[in-house]
Formats: sequence, C-alpha cells, structure tokens
Amino acid sequence: MNKIIFGIVAVVASFMLAESLTCNKCSFGLLGVCLNPSATVCATNTSACFTGLATFPSLTSFSGFNSQGCMENALCGNSTSGTILGATYNVITPCCNTNLCNPVTTSGAASVKLTVTTVIGAALVASLWGCML
Repeated sequence: MNKIIFGIVAVVASFMLAESLTCNKCSFGLLGVCLNPSATVCATNTSACFTGLATFPSLTSFSGFNSQGCMENALCGNSTSGTILGATYNVITPCCNTNLCNPVTTSGAASVKLTVTTVIGAALVASLWGCML
C-alpha cells in the first residue's frame, strides 16, 4: 500500500514540476546589464516571467535600471510613475509565459577586468624585477 501511495505522490509531483515556469532572475541591473544573473522557478502556476525597466524621462541618455524574475499574471503589463529626489521615473513590466523567455544581458566586463588586472600585474612585476637587477 505504501508503494502505491508513494507512486501516486511521485506522479503528482512530476506533473507539478513540469508545469512550473522557469524564468531568468536579476535582482538589480544597470543600463540593461544584469549584475547578478540566475534562474528561478516560479512558485505558482499563475506566474509569468517579467523584465521590469525603470527609466527617467528627463535623463534621455540614461537607460535606467532593470530587474527580472517571476510575477503574477494579474500584475503584468502595468506601468507606474513616480518621483524620487525630484526626478520623475516610469516603470514598465512586460511579461511572457514560456521558460526563460526574459533574456538576461550580462556584462562582458569580467574578462576586460581580468585583462586589465593582468596587464597591471605584469607591469608591476616587471617594474619590481627591473629594480632588483
């Protein structure tokens, strides 16, 4: 009897897992680049993937802040406005309903930082080595 109950629970759990939506998650992004990308599984079957973008109309050259993750369908597509420190901002939250449909842009800066660090380190070693000779 226990094996039958365990089998039923396993089948139900696999259906629940199959219906869960996986979204890209970004708690904080700047200028369209995510600083900490990951993936998340939405908690409910009424969720959708979103990419929220906060822009400042008075700062036309600034792309704004963004975040990504799961959101209830009822909240999707909303636009809100507000003011912070005297600057007006607009937030839009478009959604989509397929796995990983909210693409994440990650920074290529890590490889650039590594190259710059390597060059500076090599110059420092060469300078120290030159002083010793």
